[in-house]
Amino acid sequence: MNQTVFVTGATSGIGKATAELFAKHKYNLVLCGRRQERLDLLKQELGAQTNVHLLNFDVRDKVAVQSAIDSLPEAFADISILVNNAGNAHGMDTIQEGSLEDWDAMLDINVKGLLYVSKAILPKMISKKEGHIINIGSTAGKEVYPKGNVYCASKHAVDAINQGMRMDLNEHGIRVGAVNPGLVETEFSNVRFKGDEARAKNAYKGYQALKPEDIADIIHFVVTRPYHVNIADLVVMPTAQASSTLINKNL
Repeated sequence: MNQTVFVTGATSGIGKATAELFAKHKYNLVLCGRRQERLDLLKQELGAQTNVHLLNFDVRDKVAVQSAIDSLPEAFADISILVNNAGNAHGMDTIQEGSLEDWDAMLDINVKGLLYVSKAILPKMISKKEGHIINIGSTAGKEVYPKGNVYCASKHAVDAINQGMRMDLNEHGIRVGAVNPGLVETEFSNVRFKGDEARAKNAYKGYQALKPEDIADIIHFVVTRPYHVNIADLVVMPTAQASSTLINKNL
């Protein structure tokens, strides 16, 4: 029987690319997102390649998360690989000018959402003493940059949770690791800059950023290592990027 992969934030960017790559390799897919129309299109696209089940919920809603995961039909209920991808950045302001709503959104989605989904899926992984969890972090979880304050804090939390999760689940034989990308050209900047298309495009201008497919390739590589190999923490940046603030735009 094919393994089942559960991907949050599957309707765009890294999540969508991951779903597409795993579909090519014939994994069963549980694809999660808030935008039902995009989920439907994704199922239409990938359904010819593999078995796809959709879950429409917001990771910030712990009741909805648990209810959705409890509703999984038997054919999709045995999750082998969890990709905690859902996350975003809202705004780029100094701490004194930051929006409380933006802070809530980042902490609720990036931190609490990851916890809610993991909490709902872990019991079955623990009972069968196997499973693999990939937490999508960020280079923002490894360093802090000006006006990144709360977003960086949320991704530092993901880094800490990833480490703690790996320790707590070690006795149950569950592999846990994080993939921490630098600059990836997705809808990320559109969301961060609240629909300011010019500012979003400028974030990726003058150099070659990573593509969502690059991160999907890495995720697939990580989960296909032999069982005794666990890639615990991986940082990947485009060649032009040396840190969050140092980018060579002359390459």
